[in-house]
Amino acid sequence: MYEQEFLKYLSVEKRYSSHTVKSYQNDLRQFILFLNKEFQVLAPAEVTHHFIRAWIVDLMEVEGCTPSSVNRKLSTLRTYFKFLLRSLLIKANPMTNITAPKKAKRLPEFAAENDILQLFNADVFEDSYKGAMEKAIVGLFYQTGIRLSELIELKLQDVDFNKGFIKVLGKGGKERFVPIGNEMIHELDQYLNYKNSIEHNNEEEFFFFTTEKGKKLYPSMVYKTVNRWLSEVTTLNKTSPHVLRHTFATHMLNRGADLTTIKELLGHESLAATQVYTHNSFEKLKDIYKQAHPRA
Repeated sequence: MYEQEFLKYLSVEKRYSSHTVKSYQNDLRQFILFLNKEFQVLAPAEVTHHFIRAWIVDLMEVEGCTPSSVNRKLSTLRTYFKFLLRSLLIKANPMTNITAPKKAKRLPEFAAENDILQLFNADVFEDSYKGAMEKAIVGLFYQTGIRLSELIELKLQDVDFNKGFIKVLGKGGKERFVPIGNEMIHELDQYLNYKNSIEHNNEEEFFFFTTEKGKKLYPSMVYKTVNRWLSEVTTLNKTSPHVLRHTFATHMLNRGADLTTIKELLGHESLAATQVYTHNSFEKLKDIYKQAHPRA
């Protein structure tokens, strides 16, 4: 099914992060297993839109996937079959007539400002390598709005303590620079003091965040860290790194930042992706209403 060729295309030509490539690989393998089991299909040229529609039904009715999850998997297939078509490995794209299931529009969840401040004002993080790293990780997500994959891929050379910014390698290999404040610089510096006190001979040591043994962090490790600390101060249904990204954007907007600036900081390609946060800025709307309406 040309799986390895496709994954190489994603990592080398598209310059996707290892985390993103892994997600594509998982989706593709799930689809291939379904084809083998249900239709004994072993070659991409044999795939028709009927098989893909059958997979959509299986995902939603048997696996219990949400429309959002199904759409993400279909996005993987679109990229996969476009790659095969451009590589002349298939003659027709079976995704042409596939319509994605509609999903209910849900506003992004975000933590309250007081809850986040409570977390960082309280002396709850251990005075240890682990404690300093966890505080720096949670803080960096909240103060920069970077993605999980972007934090994991952050290199030592990407953090400029003197000028107060980090260089982020975003989707599609696009670079952007995000400012960091003095408190964040201090927290990152504290973590580095622990990191530099341990000698490693490890090729993964150049990553900014590593385990005490100098190994690169896994996404699940970072997710568990954020989940643990957000759960301490919020009652949100979701407590993932992406919630801190939403929180960053919402708090920035509430405090007067314009959408274009937030778009650049988040690394969004279009303003449309950023506009969803305008619906979350209820506190700002209330303040404006109270100031402007004579009977507010």
